[in-house]
Amino acid sequence: MAGYFANSTALFADAGHNLSDVLGLALAGGAAWLARRPGGERRTYGFGKATIFAALINGLLLVFASGAIVWEAAHKLMNPQPVRENLVMITAAIGVLINGGTALLFMRGRENDANLRAAFLHMASDTLISVGVIVSGAVVLLTGALWLDPLVSLVIVAIVVVGTFGLLREAGDMALDAAPPGVDVAAIRRFLSEQPGVDEVHDLHVWAMGAATAALTAHLVRPNAVGDDDAFLQTICGETARRFGIDHVTIQVERQAFSCHKHHD
Repeated sequence: MAGYFANSTALFADAGHNLSDVLGLALAGGAAWLARRPGGERRTYGFGKATIFAALINGLLLVFASGAIVWEAAHKLMNPQPVRENLVMITAAIGVLINGGTALLFMRGRENDANLRAAFLHMASDTLISVGVIVSGAVVLLTGALWLDPLVSLVIVAIVVVGTFGLLREAGDMALDAAPPGVDVAAIRRFLSEQPGVDEVHDLHVWAMGAATAALTAHLVRPNAVGDDDAFLQTICGETARRFGIDHVTIQVERQAFSCHKHHD
């Protein structure tokens, strides 16, 4: 509403970004709640991937809002209109306080959770964007350069799009069961190959079960294995969790290589 009364595209851009973040936070909260629910007979892995879908939807909302703002900004660049900069600066200052405080709530744990990281980045970027709106409002007030208001809105959109691209790429990779960021699959393969009695490693798969959890499956060929298989598997599971941060590990030990499906690596 403030953007409408102030006739400010920059404030509209800031408000649109804030609105998409409110929706995104609601999605993130709902996804986090779902992720804590246990699995069942049908959804055996539970609802961990709800956090990934929430991050995807959050990014798409930002892209949609950005397109609408670019359309309005282009119109006002060609036809500059008076702006109530006092209202713009007051509203943006309120946004700095609210967004800055909210960003602090998501600082902890964001490194290992795409869902939390998306929420933190949005709140932090909103804070910086609101600061930029205040500065642009002051400059327009002092100089009368009406073209600066829609120009700032385009800068805001550029910042949002750049940040959203990385989020969408990461969430898309996880939705496609790619290995999570920071997980070195080649290093895992070497580690498994170096275990006692292992001649071959195949059907190695690593994927994200949620925004902060990963799983691993692999077939290990041990043709001349002797000793306690349970102790062997326990050692691998413990070391995989310690070295690579993967605590959901399934290992199939074989005397000779074979595959349970048509194509294997």
